[in-house]
Amino acid sequence: MAAKKKPGFEQQLEKLEELVEGLENGDLALEEGVERYREGVDLLKSLNQTLADAEHKVEELTATLRAELKELEQNGDDLDLD
Repeated sequence: MAAKKKPGFEQQLEKLEELVEGLENGDLALEEGVERYREGVDLLKSLNQTLADAEHKVEELTATLRAELKELEQNGDDLDLD
């Protein structure tokens, strides 16, 4: 059986916005409102984790780029152009 694919960040954000709108309308039964709130909390946790992961990747890439640039600068200083 194939694993269910997790919706992308944008789809999760849209779903969260829909849930918030539904809760703000106040037309839900108590049980349905609580269930939507729980679902929203789960989505928010997932979105925050996705953002934290992306931030970590950007930090890693930035560190790698800085190290490569530093190495290039040092190699350039080692060249004798006379």
